[in-house]
Amino acid sequence: STLQSLTTLMLERTELEGELPAKFFSFPQLETVVMKNNHLNGTLEFGNSYSRQLQLIDLQNNSIESSKVSAGYKFTLMLADNPFCLGIGANLPYCSNQEQSGPTDASQESCVPVPCSSDQISSPKCKCAYPYTGNFILRAPSFSLLGGQIHIAELKQSLEQTLQNLALPVDSVLLSDAYEDNLGYLNMRLAIFPSDQNHFNRTGIFSLAFVLSNQTYKPPEEFGPYIFIANSYTHFEGKKNPSRAGLIVGAAAGCSLLFLLLLCGGGYAYRQKKRAEKAKQHSNPFVSWDSHGLSGDIPVLKGARFFTFEELQKCTNNFSEGNSIGSGGYGKVYKGFLANGQIVAIKRSQEGSLQGSREFKNEIELLSRVHHKNLVNLVGFCFDQGEQMLVYEFIPNGTVMDSLSGKSGIQLDWIRRMMVALGSARGLQYLHELANPPIIHRDIKSNNILLDERLKAKVADFGLSKAFGDAEKGYVTTQVKGTMGYLDPEYYMTNQLTEKSDVFSFGVVMLEMVTAKTPIQQGKYIVREIKTAMDKTKDLCNLHEIMDPVLLQSATTLVGLEMFVDLALKCVNEAGNNRPAMGEVVKEIEEIIKLAGVNPNAESATQSESYEGGQLRHPYTDDSLSHYSRVVQVSTA
Repeated sequence: STLQSLTTLMLERTELEGELPAKFFSFPQLETVVMKNNHLNGTLEFGNSYSRQLQLIDLQNNSIESSKVSAGYKFTLMLADNPFCLGIGANLPYCSNQEQSGPTDASQESCVPVPCSSDQISSPKCKCAYPYTGNFILRAPSFSLLGGQIHIAELKQSLEQTLQNLALPVDSVLLSDAYEDNLGYLNMRLAIFPSDQNHFNRTGIFSLAFVLSNQTYKPPEEFGPYIFIANSYTHFEGKKNPSRAGLIVGAAAGCSLLFLLLLCGGGYAYRQKKRAEKAKQHSNPFVSWDSHGLSGDIPVLKGARFFTFEELQKCTNNFSEGNSIGSGGYGKVYKGFLANGQIVAIKRSQEGSLQGSREFKNEIELLSRVHHKNLVNLVGFCFDQGEQMLVYEFIPNGTVMDSLSGKSGIQLDWIRRMMVALGSARGLQYLHELANPPIIHRDIKSNNILLDERLKAKVADFGLSKAFGDAEKGYVTTQVKGTMGYLDPEYYMTNQLTEKSDVFSFGVVMLEMVTAKTPIQQGKYIVREIKTAMDKTKDLCNLHEIMDPVLLQSATTLVGLEMFVDLALKCVNEAGNNRPAMGEVVKEIEEIIKLAGVNPNAESATQSESYEGGQLRHPYTDDSLSHYSRVVQVSTA
């Protein structure tokens, strides 16, 4: 055999048929075999020559009719949902659905558990407390950890030791309810218990959130990178059990207070009215913002809240460089941790890029009005002490450009690229067809599509967005803004902006997903290169030389490639009237994904040069491409 070094075999949902021979398990280094959800049949047996390194064999949901598995094997065997297990083997241990329970923490201290109140949890050291909890997700655990072979105690000890070494107020750590999700990620419930008292203070929660969200903690190598999604923490004051004497004192004090309130009701009501007026001014800075009325009425916001400068200063550690996660012509973006534990991205405008009060109000109203699972959500804003800041939900996995260029370390296979394209298209469809009034994004590009913890696409950066209504008859005449390479040539030459300008940009992003190349690279324009090379009579449409090598490594699984590229080329048609609407694009991508057997509803290359201006000649002539290639430094590694 030429597979003497084979350790892991993963062939799930690959339509495999037939009977597995005993020698199949005899490769000397073989540790993990996962071939569930196929059509394997016949009799399963290992013989006596199977690999002694085996840790897991998962053949669930196949058509295996009988088993000759002898006792004495030491690996995990999973045969649930095979005909054999539904009949005579129903009571055998390897016929139970072992995935459902998942491994749990085996690190409970040897102590006597104590009963806790309904909202407290017993720690591994048997103390009742209010822990800091959340979902701990391992994105790339080694395959030997699957099937119940997870060394939870090692991970728990590593995390607990790190937190205590950082002088955080941590008594113990509990990891439980581990399971593998449909993306292959390992999910666990994490509970961190406080030391010295039964609850954390705000500083403790901020510190823990910072350590886990900024990847200060590094797990053992075999667990791979992780994501921590915190639950809201509301127990900063703890909870005390009142004594009987305390109840009596409380009742007496209550009666006294009631008597005093009756005597001072008028004064109390007056003070409350004044406080309410101050609170209204504090929560809505626009009330006293423009005494001359030059900025129009106060903004009408949906779901966004006002933050003071001090709040955002505190949650970003005084806007420290350690919290800076990006920058642009507008200023910097900072990662922040709100008092409730939520992680946010704070876009802080620098001096020189500040808008007028009316423009800032309009932008906030626009951003707060759009709510869709494929759009980055606006959490709030700050208009205080001369500052203009926008607060967005934090999206942890970077941009599509980062992924395609290898910068983020997240490699997207063909199916996931199509799912990202679908999510982005749905976000744009919402802006064009469901937002009221409709919105044109104006700067769609791979760097403005973010990937969340589930690699779901979220369209971001509405800084150039333009709302338009029915009275504008389908287009807006405006100064040309956007990013070269993605910019619609028709919009560039006529200054007439329509939703089809976004469609053009999106088509370029689709081609970028196929090639992993920036739109303009070394004097070559991605749209022209693909149109020239495209030949449907040849394998992979003759795109071998242009395609991303990552996709070529799995060329047999590129279902729907020709249809995907065809759709992209429709989107980049020179004439806007000949491009599909985003609703049509969504439907076509859904159909392509269905052909690949996937449910569409299941859940550093540098940028091209930013452009603002306008000329009447075509933006992508040979001369202009040569110019942009000199201006834009593009990595070809």
